[in-house]
Amino acid sequence: MDHVSWIEYIAAALFFLALIHTFSAKYFVKLAQRESRHAGAWLMLGEVEVVFGFWAFILLGFMAVVNGYEKAVEYMDTRDFTEPLFVFVILVIAGTRPILQAAQLLIDLLAKVIPLPGTITYYFLTLTVVPLLGSFITEPAAMTLAAIILRDRYFSKKIPETMKYLTIAVLFVNVSIGGVLTSYAAPPVLMVASKWGWGMDFMLMTFGWKAALAVSVNALIASWVFRKILVGMDDLKDDYEIGRVPPLVMLIHMTTLVLVVIFSHHPFVFMGFFLFFLGFTEAYHRYQSPLMLREGLLVAFFLAGLVVLGGMQKWWLSPILSGLDSHTLFGGATLLTAITDNAALTYLGSLVDGLSDASKYALVAGAITGGGLTVIANAPNPVCFSLLKNHFEHQSINPLMLFLYALPPTIIAACSFLLL
Repeated sequence: MDHVSWIEYIAAALFFLALIHTFSAKYFVKLAQRESRHAGAWLMLGEVEVVFGFWAFILLGFMAVVNGYEKAVEYMDTRDFTEPLFVFVILVIAGTRPILQAAQLLIDLLAKVIPLPGTITYYFLTLTVVPLLGSFITEPAAMTLAAIILRDRYFSKKIPETMKYLTIAVLFVNVSIGGVLTSYAAPPVLMVASKWGWGMDFMLMTFGWKAALAVSVNALIASWVFRKILVGMDDLKDDYEIGRVPPLVMLIHMTTLVLVVIFSHHPFVFMGFFLFFLGFTEAYHRYQSPLMLREGLLVAFFLAGLVVLGGMQKWWLSPILSGLDSHTLFGGATLLTAITDNAALTYLGSLVDGLSDASKYALVAGAITGGGLTVIANAPNPVCFSLLKNHFEHQSINPLMLFLYALPPTIIAACSFLLL
């Protein structure tokens, strides 16, 4: 600890202040409603997506004052903002009408073979098939698709707050664990797969089937708990209509999505595809819904702030990880994920030399298991938060309520990874 600089202590303090701010965001929203003079500023501070970017700016200000602005700029230049850019691009593309229609066609096809009422079947498939698709189209894309479907089919209706919280909690957990059937789609896996030699076969046999089982059990329990509400809802086909899109337009959108995923580590390449995509959507705007640029930028700002603040937390995270056995490491990783992005956690773990295979498994399994406990636990979570928060009371999602409702599906996921 002797080598820790003052700026690292300041960064740790600001990091924990940002965590407190995250859990207090709804109070800024209430303050904005009571005080009109500075309502805009309070509303800005009430946006969870703004929190880490806001405190990152404060950190950079400290760095500029203490070490000079050149050091602050140098620190920014050494950060890797590929993931925030990728999440922004994938969110905008995945939220378009053609991609949503493709997902709807897949779910409609599967719904025909399940002998249950349509509202229950669609709810179940949205919480299972879409999160598992995250292993192929990436977790941010899967989260975007599921959140939009849930928003328009269910959350826009008058359903109880308990149903909203359990649904979003199950979605958070299922997306976090549902992206591990492959080695490239889940950020916490992506951070270590290359260094540890984890290929597609390894992920499917070691993590994938366990994740698929936990995803199905979580969705099945949620569907059973709210079966009466779902059965009592009207047929949703007339209420949820994406709009017809020509097959060629759908194919171009899906091809762009695939290319962005393939080149996810090359920001200049996938940003080039994205610029082409923007031009295409403008040329054929009659087949498009409004692009989710604002939502995407907010989520990217959130993640970029996390990258800036998280880059100075290694000094206290690494000793914690290196001093734990595999079982304790699993529990510790699950809990630590709740207060720091799970990709950052596994990345820090990859820097620790001498980890056993059991410890590597425990670290990644714990990181993905705890990815649904809070909005900052997994990179795609802010996507869902941004899309669904206006349908909750006070137009805000209570972090403590989310944590409590996420505990049961998290425990199911933990049992799957530990006992099977």
